[in-house]
Amino acid sequence: MRLRSVIALVAAITVLSGCSGPSVPRADPRSAQQPGVGGADADEPVAGGEQPLTEPPQGEPSQSGQATPPARTGPDGAPTGASSPRPAGSAGVRSGNPAGRVAVPAVAGAVDTSKPTRTVGTGTPASCTSAAVVRAVAAGGIITFDCGPDPVTIKMTATAKVRNANGPQVVLDGGGKVTLSGQGRRRILYMNTCDPLQGWTTSHCNNQDHPQLTVQNLVFADGDATGQRTDGGGGGAIFVRGGRFKVVNSHFVDNRCDRTGPDLGGAAIRVLDQHDKQPVYVVNSTFTGGSCANGGALSSIGVSWEVLNSTFRGNAAVGNGANPARSGTPGGGSGGAIYCDGNEFSVRVAGTIIEDNDAKEGGGAIFFVSNNRTGTLRIEGSTLRRNPSHGFETQGYPGLFFLGAGQPVTTDSTLR
Repeated sequence: MRLRSVIALVAAITVLSGCSGPSVPRADPRSAQQPGVGGADADEPVAGGEQPLTEPPQGEPSQSGQATPPARTGPDGAPTGASSPRPAGSAGVRSGNPAGRVAVPAVAGAVDTSKPTRTVGTGTPASCTSAAVVRAVAAGGIITFDCGPDPVTIKMTATAKVRNANGPQVVLDGGGKVTLSGQGRRRILYMNTCDPLQGWTTSHCNNQDHPQLTVQNLVFADGDATGQRTDGGGGGAIFVRGGRFKVVNSHFVDNRCDRTGPDLGGAAIRVLDQHDKQPVYVVNSTFTGGSCANGGALSSIGVSWEVLNSTFRGNAAVGNGANPARSGTPGGGSGGAIYCDGNEFSVRVAGTIIEDNDAKEGGGAIFFVSNNRTGTLRIEGSTLRRNPSHGFETQGYPGLFFLGAGQPVTTDSTLR
């Protein structure tokens, strides 16, 4: 048995070596350090799964290999992890920019969930538990909720994790009435095709077309990834590496990740490695009150984005020292709303409002660094206003710090 374990470990290390890690930029114009040449970067991903919780998720194996019993569901279930009526978040409130009129491509639209694979809940708030969400996400498919007629908050007592062999679609549709709350204690949702604990399904984990994760008509509130270190951490509400990912008609409220770190980010969402460099779509969604070292809402490395008809308000990059971290500082503080870096990628922001976000260092609205200067940033039919950059920004583009191909392209937009 020990020999089998050693063989499995060697095989795992061999497969992981084929999953290249994301690049790390060297962007702070005030830094005296030079770009790194060759070798591994300290911020690149490491092998292994998401940092374990103090208590293992219900129904999943503990570190001792014993499964903890699943939580009871239904009206007679225990209250811990169950939903409560009428969330403090924004379920039932329209997400996105109501004035946004940008056409949404079919691939970016909501998934038809009229014939779900599985349903969380049996018609009452008490039947909608954290354990039920965790089981449904692990099983995959199209997931809807039946928690009764009123908006509910499901208090997550464990992070819901996608199993890479299940799907290929994994769709969570809250029907506009469900809030998933991390309770300020944990990340809410996790997908990582290069995490051996979630199962490898290809030899090229960093460029595979599945699972395809969609979240729609949901609120993600009070997620917190502080202390998580897998693949660099970040992603207070959602962390995604690999496959495909999109967000539709959803609201992200008061999510968090580590307060310092030169390249750590994404209070709401952190994304790495999308299949064939296809974009992450964020459509008709709202991000408020997020706080992280970088990227008060969104953060990525080497990933393209299409942000359509959405709103970003009151998010903050609170780190100190930028990237690379200036001497004597822990680093971070860039991208009040959006933080993007890497090599070949593009960002398109259209029909969107980005306002009242804040960066302690650079890019109060958007921080964009393409290391090889091939990346492009387009802002169309959008308003960016009152997004202070307390350290640095690109002259003539309030709220932006941009290093890429040429200059940002803005059309029918207001930046002030």
